[in-house]
Amino acid sequence: MQLVTYRASVEAEARLGAIINDLVLDLARFGETRGVNLPSTMLEFIDLGPTAVSAVTALISSAKGVFPIGSAVPLSNVKLLAPIPRPRKNIFGIGLNYTEHVAESAKSLDTSAELPRQPVIFSKPPTSVIGPDEPILHNAEITKQLDWEVELAAIIGTRAKGVSRDKALNYVFGYTVCIDMSARDCRRAGQWIYSKGQDSFCPMGPVVVTADEIPDPQTLDLWLTVNGVEKQRSNTAFMLFKVDELIADISKGITLEPGDIIATGTPAGVGAGRDPQEWVWPGDTIVACVEGIGTLRHPVVAA
Repeated sequence: MQLVTYRASVEAEARLGAIINDLVLDLARFGETRGVNLPSTMLEFIDLGPTAVSAVTALISSAKGVFPIGSAVPLSNVKLLAPIPRPRKNIFGIGLNYTEHVAESAKSLDTSAELPRQPVIFSKPPTSVIGPDEPILHNAEITKQLDWEVELAAIIGTRAKGVSRDKALNYVFGYTVCIDMSARDCRRAGQWIYSKGQDSFCPMGPVVVTADEIPDPQTLDLWLTVNGVEKQRSNTAFMLFKVDELIADISKGITLEPGDIIATGTPAGVGAGRDPQEWVWPGDTIVACVEGIGTLRHPVVAA
């Protein structure tokens, strides 16, 4: 199932929908027509637990593509927001999680050339999240080295504490696309949160694809372009620490809760690793895609 958070108009409230062909089915309104109480937000849906996806999928299938008036609107008529517009907690970011990115970072960002023995973890605050087509803010007073990173993001569906790797994917609700924007000249004493956590630095969406439709998250192509020129292209198979390893590692010391988001790292091709180095500026457009999930498109504008 593909789930979205959307607005039907500028003034309308954000609501939870499922994409069915070229329609957005409002789950709460559809549920009312079936005598079922369904949530109106993504976090409420995640909170229902692991059986909710299969139950709602079956309910939608029972409609056989015929939905009551007022419960579905054309996808082209809505504004998609970040799937979780305001996460409850900071997003977990994973650094240096593709071999070639480790090498390029060592050349230009003063990081170690040795492959990490454990996941490198940082965070991005909820205020960094923006949805599809929203502007990425370039604050020239703060940075002159604004960089891009396309990533697969995993969304936790069930409370995870000390889980084993072989069971870790059972705790995933779904997956989405994330762009980890980074102001390379804003790192402070080796700390990354100010570099990566500024407002608008976590574009996310356009949908959440539930985990039942992506049984193996390590087979997905991902790519990114700037002004139509390809900068990154790889496959999640080349992660150093796979999604299940990341969940197992983080949950050893930090309880993962429903709605928590893990941005799983980026492949080579970032601006800092190029010769000469490249940065994005107001007027540029970034497009990022993860296979089977969707595409994000964002203009860069002056803050």
